[in-house]
Amino acid sequence: MTSDIRVFQDDHLLEHSDALRSVYVDAFCAPPWNEDEEKATAFLRRLEQDVKRPGFTAAVAFSGPDISGFATAWTTLTPFPDDRCYPQAAAGLGSQRTTEWLCGAREIDELAVRPVAHGTGVAAELLEAVTADAPEGRSWLLTSVRSSRAMAFYRRQGWIQATHPSAEGKGIAVFLGPRHPARALAAPPL
Repeated sequence: MTSDIRVFQDDHLLEHSDALRSVYVDAFCAPPWNEDEEKATAFLRRLEQDVKRPGFTAAVAFSGPDISGFATAWTTLTPFPDDRCYPQAAAGLGSQRTTEWLCGAREIDELAVRPVAHGTGVAAELLEAVTADAPEGRSWLLTSVRSSRAMAFYRRQGWIQATHPSAEGKGIAVFLGPRHPARALAAPPL
C-alpha cells in the first residue's frame, strides 16, 4: 500500500473530518479498544478544539483519494493537565519527572490506521511525521496496556516504556520517543 503522508498544523485538517471519523471507527471500534460510534463522534468534537492547541500537528496517510490513517499531536502544557488519562501518567512518573520529561514535549494523542493498512508501515510513517520536529527530540505518548499489539508496535519503533502499571491492570503506559533525552533514565520493568 503506497501512501502519501501529508502534515497539517491548523484547522485545514478538519476538511477531512468524515474520513478521519471513518478511520477512527475502523481502528477503535474493534477489540481490544471496543469503542462505539459515540466515541468517534466525541473524537471529532475534541479535534475541533485540538487543532487550536499550541504546537498542534497531524499527519494523514492518503492512498489515492482515500485516507488510510492519521496521527495527531501537540505540545504538552505546563502545568501538566489533570483531565483524561493525565493523572495516571503523572502518578506513574512522579511530579518532577512529569514536569521535566513531558511538559513542553510533543504529545502524540491519536494514532489510527485502518486494519487493511496494518503491517504496511503506514503507522510508523505517521508516527515519524508527527514527531520529526519535536522540540529537542522530546516526544511522548500513552497507550493502554490492554493492547499488546500497540505496546509491541511502539517498542519496535524505538519508543521506551517509562511507566509500568500492573501487568494484570487496565492502566496506561507512558512511552518516550526514540530521540527523547530522558529515555535512558526511564525505569526498566521489574
